[in-house]
Amino acid sequence: MPFLKIQTNQSLPVADAKSLAARSSAVVAGQLGKPERYVMTSVETNPAMQFAGSDEPLAFLELKSIGLPESITADVSQALCQLVSDATGISPQRIYIEFADAPRKMWGWDGGTF
Repeated sequence: MPFLKIQTNQSLPVADAKSLAARSSAVVAGQLGKPERYVMTSVETNPAMQFAGSDEPLAFLELKSIGLPESITADVSQALCQLVSDATGISPQRIYIEFADAPRKMWGWDGGTF
C-alpha cells in the first residue's frame, strides 16, 4: 500500500487540501503502477516549517511503498513536484521528497502483513 504524506507550511482551504489528496492518489497509483484502491494520501497544512533558513512557502513529501524501485524515483519526483507546485504555488526548488521502500513484513494491513 503506497502512502504519500504531504506537509506544507501554507494554509489551504479544506476543499483544496481534499482535491490535492485525491489528485496525488491518482498520480501515485499511475506512477507506481499500483491499484489506487491501495493508495493512501494525507495533506497537512500550516505547521511551522523552515527550509534553508526561511519560512517562505515549502513542502515536504514522504512516499512509502512496498517494492519502490530506485529507477523510477526521479520520474515520481517530477510528477509530484509539479502536482504540488500547481496546487499550492510552491516552487519545486522548495519541495523535498523522501522515498522509502517498505519491506513486506514491515507493512501491516487488514490484521496481517504483506
